[in-house]
Amino acid sequence: MNKLADILSGIWLFYYNGFKQMTWGRTLWLIIVLKLFVIFVVLRFCFFRPAMQGLSNDEKSERVGQQLQQK
Repeated sequence: MNKLADILSGIWLFYYNGFKQMTWGRTLWLIIVLKLFVIFVVLRFCFFRPAMQGLSNDEKSERVGQQLQQK
């Protein structure tokens, strides 16, 4: 158990020291986080609206069955 704790501690210190010494890295991580936010949140609400919102379970299963028969 102590060996596992040493390994995890070493990994933590490696990343902690690496992020602490970054200059451009923080800016790049901020850009990455903003891009992920745009991709997963903004695009979801703008382009990928739920097609079966407001339908009952029976209506949803009927629509899925119709879509499967068409293809």
